[in-house]
Amino acid sequence: MAIVQGQQIDANSRTVTSNEAFVLEAPWTFVTSTTGATGAHTLFTVTGNVLVSAFGVCDTSLTGAATVEVGVTGNTPGLLAQIANATTLDDGDVYVDADTAVGVGSIPVAKVLNDGNDIILTIGSTAVTAGAVDFYLLWRPLSSDGNVTVTTPA
Repeated sequence: MAIVQGQQIDANSRTVTSNEAFVLEAPWTFVTSTTGATGAHTLFTVTGNVLVSAFGVCDTSLTGAATVEVGVTGNTPGLLAQIANATTLDDGDVYVDADTAVGVGSIPVAKVLNDGNDIILTIGSTAVTAGAVDFYLLWRPLSSDGNVTVTTPA
């Protein structure tokens, strides 16, 4: 990312004109012992300073009474508020806050991430045993080293 005459220019020499300049998708299929296990799972790897908006689109209803939230270490619900019971996230729902919406949702407010805070999915209380959510990230770099990549689920 370069700044030319006060405008951000991407690697293809195009002017970045929007807070939602770039979009990434992290498809997440929940499996009890791995991607559905309790704890923090990295969705997106971040370098530098970036501006982001996150949301999820449920493709297969979740099972397991786990809590689910998206944020960063130290602020785990910072991007998407905690859903108290994952079973309420059904196929066709849009996850933009604690109250999922069927088929429609507003883009959440953009947030600033600094110093390469990776974006994590935190599963608490018990495992999510099945289901699938496509997590989307609308983002733009703020610093010259600002970048975001999708992290392969482990």
